[in-house]
Amino acid sequence: MQLRYAMAGLGVALALAGCQRTAYDYSSNSPSAAPAPLTAQPVPSVQGGQLPPPTGGSQFPAAPTATAPMPGAQAGAVAANALDVTKESMVGNWRVNGSCDMFLTLTNLGSGSRGGTRGCVGELTAMGSWEVAGKQVLLKDRSGNQIGSVYKTADNRFQGQTSTGQQISLSR
Repeated sequence: MQLRYAMAGLGVALALAGCQRTAYDYSSNSPSAAPAPLTAQPVPSVQGGQLPPPTGGSQFPAAPTATAPMPGAQAGAVAANALDVTKESMVGNWRVNGSCDMFLTLTNLGSGSRGGTRGCVGELTAMGSWEVAGKQVLLKDRSGNQIGSVYKTADNRFQGQTSTGQQISLSR
């Protein structure tokens, strides 16, 4: 057994003996070792001046007003004009409100299919599944609670809102 360890140690020592450092030696005094200096480039002049005062009384915009929470399955006029939607047509990547991504798959998860978001804010960060119910697409959290719904308004375009009234627009 000790012979085995001795042979393994000898093999490692021989392997390391063949290694050498191959880094470049910058300390050499040869003229070709140093790169040629760069020539200075002209810099355009910089203009200065005072900015005009901000308009309005506050430097921050007014907070958005909250709309009424979504009443279950119906969303008024949008639901009445909604186009037919199939589960298969929903699969893939969707852009949410032009600022984050929603991914929908056909993998079963509870009563719906697996889905999720990336880069979204608010309730959509908790999205875990989705399902098609009639002409609407229900968005659910990881516990299966509905967090929003959208309706098809055009090819590759959906409109709706979350249960707290945040507007949702899906597009490809």
